[in-house]
Amino acid sequence: MPMEDDDRPRKKITHEIGQDLSLLSVEELTERVTLLNTEIVRLEEAATKKRASRDAANSFFKS
Repeated sequence: MPMEDDDRPRKKITHEIGQDLSLLSVEELTERVTLLNTEIVRLEEAATKKRASRDAANSFFKS
């Protein structure tokens, strides 16, 4: 009995910077763009939080 595509667990999307993109479909490329954009937002939020903590510490110790 053949398994349907929808029944198989999807492989987790990962991306390695600089990897060969020639074998990826348009859909796979689009998924990776979405993944990377989401990661950029997460990184920017983390940097903002760390910057705020650092600035608060600097302000406290300069007083």
